[in-house]
Amino acid sequence: MTGGRSDPRPARSRARLLDAATALLRSGGPGAVTIDAVTRSANVARATLYRHFSSANDLLAASFVSLIPPPPMPPEHGSLRERLTAIVVAWAESIAEAPTTLTAMAWLSLGPDIGHLPDAQHFDAGSIEMRSLRERIAQQYSAPFDVIFEGPQAAAELEPVDRTMALALLIGPLAFGRLSTLADFDYRSVAVAAVDGFLKCFAKNPGPDGVSAVSSEPEGA
Repeated sequence: MTGGRSDPRPARSRARLLDAATALLRSGGPGAVTIDAVTRSANVARATLYRHFSSANDLLAASFVSLIPPPPMPPEHGSLRERLTAIVVAWAESIAEAPTTLTAMAWLSLGPDIGHLPDAQHFDAGSIEMRSLRERIAQQYSAPFDVIFEGPQAAAELEPVDRTMALALLIGPLAFGRLSTLADFDYRSVAVAAVDGFLKCFAKNPGPDGVSAVSSEPEGA
């Protein structure tokens, strides 16, 4: 019997559109993802594209979601400083080499004034695709740190952590490095300095150097 089978063609056409948009985004940035370019590359009619995506912005948001890699999670063992440093250094490497998340954030921040998109006047920050991208970015940055800040090490060593301030202190300097385009910006050194600065701000019992007196002890020690 075939009556219960769904038509696979819509899924295939959506996949072709996303593949084409993602390839354009990777090679040419957000400005390269236009309706004409995507439909031509995917060999799909404009009407078909609009059955899947209400605007070029929605298509571009879905493309960003498909390109954002999984977040770097902390190692299970090590001191608080070591585990935080592992996350921030991993972010530093990601931002330096493949800053897809930063690009998506910059694009979202432009709102209805996004350039090179033919229907930008119909920008809908509340569409499913836009919400999905915003949620993915928020999860991308918060998930690794939530594992640490909600664990016993943080409870023992840190004052209550304001998550927004924590991300600004730990990730903000790395974002600056990418946006500044400084050729000699040392992402790893800045990542380590960011962790130490964060610990100085939030340590319950700072040692002589300002870092928590127990932050060098492995978890469970």
